[in-house]
Amino acid sequence: MGESLQKLKNHHQALFRDKVQSFASSLLLMEGSYTLELCTGNSNRPLAASIASKLGKDLLPLQVGSFSDGEIAVQFSRHIRGCDLFIIQPTCPPDVNKNLMELLVIIDAAKRASAKRITAVIPYFGYARQDRKASPRTPITAKLVADLITTAGADRALMIDLHAAQIQGFFSIPVDHIFGSHIFVPYLLKEYSDLDKVTVVSPDAGGANRARKLASRLDAELCLIDKRREAANQCEVMNVIGDVAGAHCIIFDDIIDTAGTVCKAASALMKSGATSVIACITHPVLSGPAHARIAASDLEYLLVSDSIPLTQPNPKIRILSIAGMVSEAIECIHDEQSIGQKYAAKRHLHKKIAEEIASGKITKETASARLKLENPLEEELEEKDDAIERMIISEGGDIDLVGSFETGEESDDFTL
Repeated sequence: MGESLQKLKNHHQALFRDKVQSFASSLLLMEGSYTLELCTGNSNRPLAASIASKLGKDLLPLQVGSFSDGEIAVQFSRHIRGCDLFIIQPTCPPDVNKNLMELLVIIDAAKRASAKRITAVIPYFGYARQDRKASPRTPITAKLVADLITTAGADRALMIDLHAAQIQGFFSIPVDHIFGSHIFVPYLLKEYSDLDKVTVVSPDAGGANRARKLASRLDAELCLIDKRREAANQCEVMNVIGDVAGAHCIIFDDIIDTAGTVCKAASALMKSGATSVIACITHPVLSGPAHARIAASDLEYLLVSDSIPLTQPNPKIRILSIAGMVSEAIECIHDEQSIGQKYAAKRHLHKKIAEEIASGKITKETASARLKLENPLEEELEEKDDAIERMIISEGGDIDLVGSFETGEESDDFTL
């Protein structure tokens, strides 16, 4: 009897071991198939290639074109079953609607190809400025676009400097919102040796909170521009709220479109006694007369990110890449880590360096050396023939050629 019970016990133990091994093998298979993959449409291929390079990955072979009648055609050239897919596609000019439609069709194709998780990486979110009913009988298009992206099959979204933070609430999926100040702060700390004479300027009342956060990180003063029209037939008046006499002013905003507001603000600041004026804008939409206005303005230069590809060279425009920042966020999402915690140390470093520069404890050169170990520092523009080659000093200090563009070529502060 005892021998029979022992045999039965051994049999059950063997079955249990087999089930455990089978379950472990299944987990390993799932882990192996849950690989990070990247793909892109046609809206900003140079940025997508740079992000992929930072992650040590190749972009998935993806055919994105159109049929003869203009309909979007998409096909993945290899299987993506079970992968963690990040689709890098800003819905930006020069063809916002086409880029948005490409994103939706790529998401649907990935969903039907059984990708395990789909993250829409949207460096510039088109239609963000239509986030409320500004007048009767108008749509809230930002909410409509959010619904389209969710319905297409995206599991989460990653965005940079949304025009209004509440747009995150338009989505019924998780949204990671990161801020352009992470690339601007290291550059500005390197650029200005005397932060006591630096003033951050919000070009309107709506951007005051954004400017205040940048001023805090730079340990600089804050100033506001009050725009008002005294009468219906009179020009807009720009009133400077704050003392900018003898200051180096930094106009900080999320979007520059026709450049009217920024250029008028620069003129008002110079008339109020500012020593110099630059503008730091995350998303360079630059439509209509923007380039001509910037060239003729009082701006020393305009500092922008590469969230939107520029289609026209301008000697007053300098470009910083968001590729490093986005690649770090993608890594955090894939590894199920906190994005906010990753940048907390960087915010602390920037604040400490700003305070030490202001107190005279360190020089600009020392600050540059310390920042070089932690952050991408700057991007320089060089003209070669009719093209502009964009050179970026990477996190390790090496110079990477991100790409070139010619006219017509297609190609935070964290609060989490």
